[in-house]
Amino acid sequence: QVQLVESGGGLVQPGGSLRLSCAASGSIASIGGMGWYRRAPGKERELVARISSSDSTNYADSVKGRFTISRDNAKNTMYLQMNSLEPEDTAVYYCNALLRPSNSDYPRNYWGQGTQVTVSS
Repeated sequence: QVQLVESGGGLVQPGGSLRLSCAASGSIASIGGMGWYRRAPGKERELVARISSSDSTNYADSVKGRFTISRDNAKNTMYLQMNSLEPEDTAVYYCNALLRPSNSDYPRNYWGQGTQVTVSS
């Protein structure tokens, strides 16, 4: 019964900040790379940021310098700190993780249900 659950989304004014969290729960043997993706209205899903098991990171050009991805392995939790938010950041944000449940011999990608971020005056 492994799952990923996002939290921290909401409505914020342009220039504001939000911090998203993604918590993995259940019986988990290991977690590899993790990432945040988003889907804006009428657009394809895009990668926002990724973080490896050794804390290497990469970001979409549109969020570099404004967003920071991090993880706390002891808590099986990943974060996305979003600063200087713009209306173009409005989207549903999804958590993704490569993980292996304790009752499985093979890892696979898991997705959260998503959390809405709306940037508007």
